[in-house]
Amino acid sequence: MLFFFWPHGLDPVSPSAAQPSGDALIARGKYLTVAADCAACHTTEGGKPFAGGLAFKLPFGTIYSSNITPDRQNGIGAWSDAEFARAMRSGVGRYGEDLYPAFPYTSYALLSSDDVLAIRAYLATLAPVATPAPANALAFPFNQRYIMRGWKLLFLDSKPFEPDPARGAVWNRGAYLVNGLAHCSECHTPRNLMFARKHNQALSGGVVDGSKAWNITPDKETGIGLWTDAQLASYLSTGYAFGHGAASGSMRQAIDLSLSQLPVTDIEAIVAYLRTVTPHRADAAAAALMPASAAVKASTAWSPGGEASDGTGRRIFEGACASCHGWNGNGQQTARAGLAGSHAINDPQGANLIRVILEGTSAPDHTAATAMPSFGAAYTDAEIAAVANYAIAHFGGKQGQVTAKDVADARP
Repeated sequence: MLFFFWPHGLDPVSPSAAQPSGDALIARGKYLTVAADCAACHTTEGGKPFAGGLAFKLPFGTIYSSNITPDRQNGIGAWSDAEFARAMRSGVGRYGEDLYPAFPYTSYALLSSDDVLAIRAYLATLAPVATPAPANALAFPFNQRYIMRGWKLLFLDSKPFEPDPARGAVWNRGAYLVNGLAHCSECHTPRNLMFARKHNQALSGGVVDGSKAWNITPDKETGIGLWTDAQLASYLSTGYAFGHGAASGSMRQAIDLSLSQLPVTDIEAIVAYLRTVTPHRADAAAAALMPASAAVKASTAWSPGGEASDGTGRRIFEGACASCHGWNGNGQQTARAGLAGSHAINDPQGANLIRVILEGTSAPDHTAATAMPSFGAAYTDAEIAAVANYAIAHFGGKQGQVTAKDVADARP
């Protein structure tokens, strides 16, 4: 079969005079690779680091991440610096093939040449893995890469980041991290029917593989407007903030593998920038209830109060959940298990709550003290729906809308 690719220019790329060399270059590249969260997408559970193969389930099929180890046949070992930079900024592979925007080149386009080349230098030091990525399984016409040419003309701005001279260095660093390197907008911004980000609703929340990435604009009801700087910094660097619950799913992964490893100055810069973005009110039904629900106020850590329900959901929560989470929302053995203020527990649809009950959550090293086990095999779809709706009612003070079908659809 012959493939015809739209010719793409291969612009030369070279470092600036300020670019370090030797070990300092590799160290900077490692830091940037962590900040860009490359491992999360290019490593499968239990697989070799950066060897690719992670599945991204989209409405029109499944895309698999590529091998970015230095293997010359299956990875990027034979790529030139210019080819690597073109992929990062323009979404074009080594042979001119258009890449799908599951790879966030729409954000990485903002990166400086020095940062792109530093990442490339670090990746070249990794152990090569001779494993090809699985073939994508996309429905027609989405399996035709050439359609990405028109998509890019409409939605890709490949200009590097330019600091705002009216803002300080901290704000500009935060803008570079949020919009470029850490690519927060890729998950936290809603997308249109063509899978492009709605920039007029930037950071107001999105949906990733069936889970919600919450509104992180300064809106006081549905965003982070009522979070303190300390709470935001704690959540980004540890995955937990008192009064707002703990991160799970892909957000916990991003924190564990990337954000938690960044210097304090980067976290402070992200917080400073997020404070200034345009606030958007979004998904008001899932806004965290302030103050706490009447049931939570009437409860102690070890006993529930303020409710007469004795249904399936309550019985399951009492037997499987209360010993860790407590009835008053503060957590038992660890505050991280506290549910008070958690977005997941305040969403009547329970999208993220279903996933964490089914799949559990843990750090990469599976540390028991910060892990929640999976209950997907222990309970039926109807039982998980019941306990989810009970938790939403008890801790969120809302009527849960989770059905057994929602649970069945969310199962891996």
